[in-house]
Amino acid sequence: MSTSSGTTTATSRSWSVSEDSLRRYVSYASESCIQELLSASDSSRAEGGDGWKVLAFENGVEISKRCSGSPHVFRGRWLLRSVSPQQFITVATAIDAAKQWDPDLVEAKYIKDLNDNLSIIRLRFGDASKPLFKNREFIVYERRETMDDGTLVVAVASLPKEIAAGLQPKKNNSIRGLLLQSGWVVEKLEDDSCMVTYVVQYRGAQMQRLEMMEGRVNFNILIPTHTA
Repeated sequence: MSTSSGTTTATSRSWSVSEDSLRRYVSYASESCIQELLSASDSSRAEGGDGWKVLAFENGVEISKRCSGSPHVFRGRWLLRSVSPQQFITVATAIDAAKQWDPDLVEAKYIKDLNDNLSIIRLRFGDASKPLFKNREFIVYERRETMDDGTLVVAVASLPKEIAAGLQPKKNNSIRGLLLQSGWVVEKLEDDSCMVTYVVQYRGAQMQRLEMMEGRVNFNILIPTHTA
């Protein structure tokens, strides 16, 4: 691993890492994200007064906030009837989520596939986007995993800014955003239905109201942006 020259400012430092090192780091980081998502989706814990506070229940969607710790964590849970996990998971991707954040997504592309289920993605928003997304880009990993019991997990989070800068230097005057550990857990139920849990984390006070649509379900959660 090497760093840029000493004259480079701390906010623009970049690290050049080998593909093997990148794969090991992202595998480790995404495993932590997966465990966080599974913990948040555990219905037995959710009923056990473990710090989750229900904020609203609208159109069949329970929206909660975990008050303890930092960053703050928001969770949405809803039941999709006659929708299999496989059907839902085809649209539960970092790119599809970004399109929901702001329709003026300028660019969304896979930078690198590290494994069959592990990828690096660049998301870029333009000048026409909402203020908190205007001219911002995110370099995130996306890991898709099937657990032993058939539960499907999609883990998404930003790479550290130094690694992201080395992998994909910022272009023009774009602002590099930071998405903390987030993603979906899709649990198979009877009658080809599924329970979906969406988790998003933020740090700081910058937030954007997001409306997520899945069929006739409106899932309103708080999506943050943290600029680097």
